[in-house]
Amino acid sequence: MYRIGYDAKRLFNNFTGLGNYSRTLLHNLVEFYPDNVYFLYTPKVIKNDETQFFLNSPLYSVHMPRGGFKSYWRTWGIKRELRRHKIQLFHGLSHEIPIGIQRMGIKSVVTIHDLVFKHYPDYFPWADRQIYDFKFRYACENSDRIIAISESTKRDVIEFYNIPGEKIEVIYQSCHERFMQEKTPKMIESVLKKYSLPQNFFFYVGSITERKNLLGIVQAIELLPDDLKLPLVVIGEGKAYKTKVQEYIIRRGLEPLVLFIKADFEDMPAMYQQAKIFIYPSHYEGFGIPVLEALFSKTPVITSNVSSLPEAAGPDSWLVDPAQPSQIAEGIERILTDDAFRDQMLEKGFAYAQQFRGEPLTEQLVRLYEAVLEK
Repeated sequence: MYRIGYDAKRLFNNFTGLGNYSRTLLHNLVEFYPDNVYFLYTPKVIKNDETQFFLNSPLYSVHMPRGGFKSYWRTWGIKRELRRHKIQLFHGLSHEIPIGIQRMGIKSVVTIHDLVFKHYPDYFPWADRQIYDFKFRYACENSDRIIAISESTKRDVIEFYNIPGEKIEVIYQSCHERFMQEKTPKMIESVLKKYSLPQNFFFYVGSITERKNLLGIVQAIELLPDDLKLPLVVIGEGKAYKTKVQEYIIRRGLEPLVLFIKADFEDMPAMYQQAKIFIYPSHYEGFGIPVLEALFSKTPVITSNVSSLPEAAGPDSWLVDPAQPSQIAEGIERILTDDAFRDQMLEKGFAYAQQFRGEPLTEQLVRLYEAVLEK
């Protein structure tokens, strides 16, 4: 039995990629390895359906700062708590570890999701880039082991931080088990009715930012023959880039073809399973959990041929140059008009997704913990 601490800020406060990673990982750990003691450290907590399980389960011990500067607690103040709780291993779930933890006799592991700020510096303010670079570099250089969530991310860590490859282990992400459960036609119909969705639609889930390339999907739909122009259902938040996409939609008279909705988490699997195609032509990802959610939903995937996305999507998804809407349109047309091809995509995609189930990935993670602790 080990006493393991986690930086759980994203788990309790982020409800997209980094938060989903943290919640799925900790949920799987208590399911498959309940004998360890899991301490969750967070500067604050948002209480909702996604976090309630972690707050109510006796298998987790949740801790927050008692006062002072909460923004610095994860970096400095948390160390007093780690010593008091006799933590043997600390896992920084999102790019950072406490400063000086290695001098406390506490082993540490850090997960690096992506180095997007290195690839697309113009998307980030200068000050943010300096902070990210310091924290990421420090964690990579001072942790006992690094977990990269894809081979693509591992290559980036080696390239940008000059870290030896043997210090980095690729452990893929899983997705929430709700996406692995087939929904009944009645349940799907009730979700469609709840959100006033059509029977047939394309689907996008993710932040609405320039990197994620929602505009590329809209432009691809414009290129389709009229009889193939299904509505695109979009779930995600955005600011300036979302406004840019909406202005384009209005300018081109495409309002009926793009539906922006806010959905409850528990309703999303039904949408994935009903969608004709999941489209995700991002310019860069550390992994791409929405792609995995679609594969488990037996929905054909169109995604990009760059960064980690071929790893997440597998060889039977339709891979495109994200800068070429015509390639997205070509994929849509092929999938919608060739039933045999579509059936092959969803069957082989579902088979490919099985390697990302929680149990084998959690076993790989625990073996890494054991190797670090027994050094």
